[in-house]
Amino acid sequence: MFRSDITIKEGAFIVSDAHYSYLRPQFLEFIKAIDSKKLFPTQLIFMGDIFDALFGQVIYTHIQNREIIDLINKISLNMEIIILEGNHDFNLKNIFLNAEVFQISQQPLLCKYNKKRVYLAHGDFNAGFGYKIYTMLIRNPLLLSILAYVDNIGAHFILKRLDEQLGKKNDCKKLDNFENFISKRVFDKYKCDYFIEGHFHQNRVFNLKEFSYINLAAFACNQRYFTVNSLQDKELLEENIFSKGIKE
Repeated sequence: MFRSDITIKEGAFIVSDAHYSYLRPQFLEFIKAIDSKKLFPTQLIFMGDIFDALFGQVIYTHIQNREIIDLINKISLNMEIIILEGNHDFNLKNIFLNAEVFQISQQPLLCKYNKKRVYLAHGDFNAGFGYKIYTMLIRNPLLLSILAYVDNIGAHFILKRLDEQLGKKNDCKKLDNFENFISKRVFDKYKCDYFIEGHFHQNRVFNLKEFSYINLAAFACNQRYFTVNSLQDKELLEENIFSKGIKE
């Protein structure tokens, strides 16, 4: 079972697609700034792909991310942290014991904010049939354990190859006809005021007939994150850029 009464707090930080790794260390500095009280969120909401590679049954990915995992767990003792799993980080419940972790099968996640209904999702929850089969297989604990064993006896050749490929990705690429693409997705059953997701890294806001749609910028691209702010305009979120613990 999982909570169905999540309330988004004024002043919450919402972060998507940090794709944290040794190649992208900025997110660690962001978490350190929160831990040292240089930044003051009321709540942390991570919208998936916060890590470039973190998988529940692959212990080596825990080791690679140990410092930031420990910091997030420390912060979660005194602050509500909501984690939506992405396609780069999943099976996380036994890693972040004090956070609320929501798998792809539990997304979109319905939340409340100032009498408004808000859905949150990483963004890959309603992909095609082939992708759904892939996500089911890759999250299978037995299959992950086998892959982890093969990777371990092979001097981590699988994860090293994955790091190499992910390091070549352009996280800031703009997608042509993005609004048209989103408008063709099936959202009819999601009755809400706002629908917020990551995954596509587009930093776009527009209105669909069902709700106001918000696609978040990737933190990996220029260290962008968002603050929930009811004093802002109708788009709900204030965009910020993190730089050495200072909001610009």
